[in-house]
Amino acid sequence: KHVLVRYGFSTKEIMVVMVTESDFFPGRNNFVKDLLKLEPKITTIVQNIQSRDTSIVLGTKERVLYGKGYITDKLCGLTFKLSARSFYQINPVQTEKLYNLAMDFANLRSDNVVIDAYSGIGTIGMVASKKAKKVICVENNQDAVKDARFNAKMNNINNVDFYLQDSTKFLNDLVISKAKIDCLFLDPPRTGTTYNFISAISKMKIKRVVYVSCGPDTLARDLKIFQDFGYEIIKAKAVDLFPKTNHVECVVLLSRTEK
Repeated sequence: KHVLVRYGFSTKEIMVVMVTESDFFPGRNNFVKDLLKLEPKITTIVQNIQSRDTSIVLGTKERVLYGKGYITDKLCGLTFKLSARSFYQINPVQTEKLYNLAMDFANLRSDNVVIDAYSGIGTIGMVASKKAKKVICVENNQDAVKDARFNAKMNNINNVDFYLQDSTKFLNDLVISKAKIDCLFLDPPRTGTTYNFISAISKMKIKRVVYVSCGPDTLARDLKIFQDFGYEIIKAKAVDLFPKTNHVECVVLLSRTEK
């Protein structure tokens, strides 16, 4: 059905994912041998099974045909494990600029407790862990959380906790427990975040919020909700991760205004 190729910009590792209708793959061993003859630099080959008629490319079942089933890449001085279904920015050179900008906006201190919502494989949270006292990463993709925990251990990072949960539900649970959070990063999908998520941030009185967005339209919608809840837009900047397209990433710093 599909072929997905992932490339480690720093490590030069290559993953090929064959997306098939069913797990039936006759002659898979010969296929792997022939593919490696054509391109011996391939690091791993994975078969992903997607039997549903949907726009979602990858299914939930996988079989490793060759190699470890994942590749690694380096970003902001850290090494990250990348599985087939884990999100990772496709332009690592510009991603470093994006994350460094987010850290600059956050202005973290060594006593800060930080949340990284929609955390994926833990990239932003682990970069923030270098400056913060503690980071809490929240992600509802099981494969991404598994990779994130592996990444923390691989990089000897001990001040990050990873939770497999919906970010909105997680924040509302923290409202009840009256947890104190100094700064929150969110990097949601293109659809943006939810009204209830922003409401929970307001109830927790989190002073600094750094919003990383790949969807300017949903970002504008969500920023209006933040303003309705008493947050002020301090500064914003765009980073071009997708040259020669009309897509752009944005970083916005919001600050809670006391009333």
